[in-house]
Amino acid sequence: MTTAVPQWRSRLEGRILSRVAAAGFAALFFAVLVLLVRARWLPLESVDRGLADGLNEAVAGHRGAVRAMEYLTRLGSHAFLGWLVAIAGVLLVVRRRFRLAGYLVITGAGALILDPTLKQAIGRLRPVVEHPVAVGGGNSFPSGHSLASIVVYGALLLVFAPAFSPRARRVATAAVATLVAVVGFTRLALGVHFLSDVIGAWCLGVVWLGVTTYAFELHRRRTGRPVTRPLAEGLEPEAADDLKPAGPAIEAEVVRTRLAIAGGAVAWVLVFGLLCAIGKPLAHYRSGNGNILGDHTIPHWLAAHRTPTLNVVSYLGSQAGNTHMILAVGLVAGAVALAAIRQWRPVIFLLVTMFGELSLFLATAGFVDRARPDVPHLDGPLPTSSFPSGHVAATVLLYAAIAVLAVPRVRAWWRWLFVTAAVLMPLWVAVSRMYRGMHHPTDVLGSLILAAGWLAAMIYFVRPNCDIEGDGSCPPADVPAKVAARTT
Repeated sequence: MTTAVPQWRSRLEGRILSRVAAAGFAALFFAVLVLLVRARWLPLESVDRGLADGLNEAVAGHRGAVRAMEYLTRLGSHAFLGWLVAIAGVLLVVRRRFRLAGYLVITGAGALILDPTLKQAIGRLRPVVEHPVAVGGGNSFPSGHSLASIVVYGALLLVFAPAFSPRARRVATAAVATLVAVVGFTRLALGVHFLSDVIGAWCLGVVWLGVTTYAFELHRRRTGRPVTRPLAEGLEPEAADDLKPAGPAIEAEVVRTRLAIAGGAVAWVLVFGLLCAIGKPLAHYRSGNGNILGDHTIPHWLAAHRTPTLNVVSYLGSQAGNTHMILAVGLVAGAVALAAIRQWRPVIFLLVTMFGELSLFLATAGFVDRARPDVPHLDGPLPTSSFPSGHVAATVLLYAAIAVLAVPRVRAWWRWLFVTAAVLMPLWVAVSRMYRGMHHPTDVLGSLILAAGWLAAMIYFVRPNCDIEGDGSCPPADVPAKVAARTT
C-alpha cells in the first residue's frame, strides 16, 4: 500500500534537489579548476595568459580607463563590502531580525576566511604583464574581490528581497549580477587575476551561498516556518514590513523639494560668503599667523607643553574627526535612523548635512588658503589650508545632527548622552588639532560658524523631525490636497 506524499513535502524536496544540484555543479566545476590550476594544464594556462596580455595591452595606454577600473574594483574590496555588511547588520538588529543579521554576518565572514586560506593552499602566482597598472597582494587563485562580491551582494539580495516588489526584485537581481560581473572584469583588466581565478571565485561563491542558504532553510523548518523560495521571495518573506521604510514617508520626501533645494543653495552661498569674509583677512594678516584671539600664542604654548601621553591622546582625538571615522559613524547612524524611524527624511538630513559640510569646507579652504600655525606639525603636511578646520566642522555637524534626530524620539535618560557627545567630541577634536599644530583658534571658530549656519539651514529646510511635530504630518500646509492625501 502506497502513501500519498503531501504536496508541501514534494515542493520542498524538489526545491532542495534543485539547490543541491546547482551547488553541486558549482562545487564540481571549482574542484576541476583547482586540479587544472595545480597541474598547470597548458590549454588553461594559454587562455589565461593570452587574455591577461590582451587586456593589459588594451587598457595600459588609457589612463582614464585604468582610473575607472580602479574605482569600480573597490566595489568588491573587503573594506567596502565589510562596511555594507556592518550597516545592513545594524539595520537588521534594530528591526529585531536577528536571524537575518546572523546569516549576513556568517555568510560574509565565510568569504573572508575562504579567500586567503585557498590562496595559500593553491599557491598560484599572479599574472606578470608587460605594462603593469595595478598590484595585488598575495596569491592569485581564487580572486578575493570576485568571491567577496558574489557572496556579499548575493547575501544582501537574499536578505532584502522581501522588501521589493516582484518587478523591482528582478531589477535588483540583474543589478547584482551586473555588479558582480563588473568587479570580476576589473580584476582581469587591471592584470591582477587570470580568467580562471575569477570563474573559480564565482563557483566557490555559489557553493558558499548555497550552503548558508540551505542551513538557513533547515533552521526555518525546525522552527515550523513555511518553505520558501529564496531566489524569488527572499530568505524571510514575512520580514517584508520590517525591511522597508513606511510607504507614506517615501512619498512625503517629495514635498517642499523645490523650496529645500533653493533654500539650501542660498544658505550655502551665505555661509560660504561669511566664512570667506572672516578667513581671507586672517590669511593675509602676518601671513596667517597673527595673534588674533590667540592664534599665535596658543599653538606655541601647546607645542611647548607636548608630552608622549598627550601626543597619543591628541592623535586619537584627531583621528576621531578624520574623514574615515566621520564616514563610518555617519553610515552607522544613517542605518540606525532608517531602521528605527523607518523614514527616509532623517537619512536625507544626515546626507545633505555632511555633504554640505564637506563642500563648504573644501570651497572655503581653497579660496582662503591660510597657512598652518608656524609650529612643528605632528600630522605632517596636508593639502588643504588651515581655515576652517574640516575635522572640527565635520565632528560638530555629525554629532549635532545625531542629537537632533535622537533627543526628540528617545524618552529615557540616556538621550542626553547624545547631547554630551555633541559637546565633548568636537571639543576633543578641536583641542587635539590645535595641540598637534594643525589649526589656529580662529580656524576652530570658523568651523563652529560653518556648522551652526549649515545645521540651522538644514533643520529648517529638511525638517528631519516633522514626523513627530504637531499632528505627525510631514507635508506643510501649502501642499496641494491630492499630494497631502497620499501622504496621510
